[in-house]
Amino acid sequence: MKTTPVTPDDLARSVLAVPPLARHADLTLNHAANQAQIDHLQAGGVRTLMYGGNANFYNIGTAEYPSILDMLEKLAAKDTWVIPSIGSDFGKAFDQCSILRERSFPTAMALPQSAIATGAGVATGLRKLAERLGKPLIVYIKSDDYLSPQTVAALDADGCVAAVKYGTIRPDYSVDAYGRELVQTINPNKIISGIGERPAVIHLRDLGLQGFTSGSVCIAPRGSMAILKALKAKDYATASKIREAYLPLEDARDTINPIRTLHEAVTLAGIADMGPMLPMLSNIDEKHFARVREAACKLLAFDKSFNL
Repeated sequence: MKTTPVTPDDLARSVLAVPPLARHADLTLNHAANQAQIDHLQAGGVRTLMYGGNANFYNIGTAEYPSILDMLEKLAAKDTWVIPSIGSDFGKAFDQCSILRERSFPTAMALPQSAIATGAGVATGLRKLAERLGKPLIVYIKSDDYLSPQTVAALDADGCVAAVKYGTIRPDYSVDAYGRELVQTINPNKIISGIGERPAVIHLRDLGLQGFTSGSVCIAPRGSMAILKALKAKDYATASKIREAYLPLEDARDTINPIRTLHEAVTLAGIADMGPMLPMLSNIDEKHFARVREAACKLLAFDKSFNL
């Protein structure tokens, strides 16, 4: 596992995969299936693994946290950067930082706490968490009212920010006053697009973001890496053309549920058996299997056309 400090080059060198987490029927960790998923990503050129919402880190307990970290440290290749998440509530995040500070992970992503939170409270919490971890955090923004761009810039100036995952969903990603203000207050080379392939072209072309996260990369890593390569070369036409292959699965995720659909897609594509989801989430209904299997298998077949 890569343990060197986070740099903008780290954010740009790979799509940041956000994979699901495989479990056995009794909800214990399935090391073999998680290894198969990681191997599939690494074989496709991916070298950054971010375990957050898709891995259902919102619902894992503090007692299980060390065993998950042990597994990820063991399964990732030496040059693969692993980013675990903390939170989303402050108490659990603080306890997890106490565990992580004894480990070699370069950073952690703070899952957004939106149910009972204020911008000022979040900012205070992130400062205390970064201090407890002893390292800057990845700040995850999913709504315009979570943190103001000025607050993010202040956190960055205080050394609390390793990167920003910008993932606010919009009906039209070309209309984004918040995003444009954000890149004026913090260097865009520290910001990554956080909603997969769909807005990646606009985010990197128009806002100058450094890279993008992806769930569908867990099915098709080569194509996703090809999108990133094309975007870095400013070949937006090629990036947009490749991205079209990802939209059927992304449409299914948006229609059914993004996290739960990806979890099942990895299984239905034959990459790895993800097993049951940890409560409070549940697997998707079997009535959706045909649609998800078709989209995932077509995307996987498409991915095999790319050479590394």
